[in-house]
Amino acid sequence: MTSAAMSPITTTPQIQPANFLNLLIVDDERSIREACREVAQSQGFTAHVADSAEHAYRLLDTRAFDAVLLDLRLPGAGGLDALRRIKDRRPESIVVVVTGYGTVQSAVQAMKNGAYDYVTKPFSVDELKLLLERVGSHLKLKSENRLLREKVKSKQGFGGIVGRAPEMEKLYRIIAKAANSVHPVLILGESGTGKEMVARSIHYSGPFRDKPFIPVDCGSLVPTLIESELFGYVKGAFTGANQSKDGLLAMAEGGTVFLDEVGELPVDLQAKMLRAIQEKEIRPVGSTRRVPINVRILAATNRDLEQAVTQGEFRRDLYFRLNVLSLRIPALRERRQDILLLIAHFMERMVRTSGQEKMLSDEALKAMLAYDWPGNVRELENCLERTYAFTSGPLIHTTDLPREIANLPVPESSNGNGNGRAKIIPMAELEKQTILSAITELNGDKLQAARLLGIGKTTLYRKLKDYAAHQYQS
Repeated sequence: MTSAAMSPITTTPQIQPANFLNLLIVDDERSIREACREVAQSQGFTAHVADSAEHAYRLLDTRAFDAVLLDLRLPGAGGLDALRRIKDRRPESIVVVVTGYGTVQSAVQAMKNGAYDYVTKPFSVDELKLLLERVGSHLKLKSENRLLREKVKSKQGFGGIVGRAPEMEKLYRIIAKAANSVHPVLILGESGTGKEMVARSIHYSGPFRDKPFIPVDCGSLVPTLIESELFGYVKGAFTGANQSKDGLLAMAEGGTVFLDEVGELPVDLQAKMLRAIQEKEIRPVGSTRRVPINVRILAATNRDLEQAVTQGEFRRDLYFRLNVLSLRIPALRERRQDILLLIAHFMERMVRTSGQEKMLSDEALKAMLAYDWPGNVRELENCLERTYAFTSGPLIHTTDLPREIANLPVPESSNGNGNGRAKIIPMAELEKQTILSAITELNGDKLQAARLLGIGKTTLYRKLKDYAAHQYQS
């Protein structure tokens, strides 16, 4: 430390974000230890000192330390070896290394071996204060994330669905009733709200739990193949049918078939689906024989089926047959109090899969809580996965988030209004730009674009058709 750091500390002690966390200071120079202890205590830490690596190991074996300030030049011990042994004993502790001015390279190596940060001697009181403030903030965020994860475990709703908003409590009650019924259920909700998860919750919470659950994405299947996929076919029914194959409705015998995006079913196939549900039998493609089936039908859509019925795009009788029981999943913007729980849930899962723990800064968290999430839970999950993968440090900042979530201004050269403020773009236009950009980036591969965007291929083609029509009209 500099001479300024060695002078008596006269500043009034302040309780910073550390909130009396335990800090171990390991340095063989007594004056440095004591000066660091005073600074740490002024920052709200409970500070302990050790004059050697062996002394530090003994303390680490007897109590938990949230952070360790470790001098890399200790008598009788290599600094990097001491770092490894400390991390072995207390892997959850964060370690800040202290190194001489001419040995920064050793600090860089220490960072690669698990150190959180480093500071070079001589350093001033102000430098140490800023460093400990960062450490305290990091530990605070780490503690809050841990508490959130525990809260998620105790606040998961029906069938592993995360959410405790009043709208979700109502949804859980309906799911519980639907689970013990054998009637078809129509699940309504915007894209990304978790319709398949709700369908799985209904299936695995009811009498069909030991039987197959087979999801069918009606929006992604090629229209000419949907019939053979659902009803099966016999050998020779069409070119390439070298052997007979059971359809998904037959394969789910005794269980559940989940028709996702049922509103995308071609009209001619809707009549056959209605007959299958009403008469509990199907006729495979190319066969004259009818096969009895015993399945429960769950269906989901993000479309307004009543409007589709009025427009002649969906059969009225099939709509009524599917809509014996119905439930609506609220959009994420309608249950904002669950956003924090969902963030903690997804980040806990990413820690398990990646082995790396990262946290959101206060500003990044505020930005995510303020965002409307038009893509709902799926957009939130994708945002966190992307950000988690591309953020190099342990802390996720606002600038690491997608621009629309971080609410960053559009560069002045592109905002079109000349006043330096971001231009407000309608949600439909943002969706259009996202879809067209994805197709461009993928060199025109629409199927891959639909898959990455999380929408059905039929939905993508319908939107492209609408964009083309509007362009022609304009």
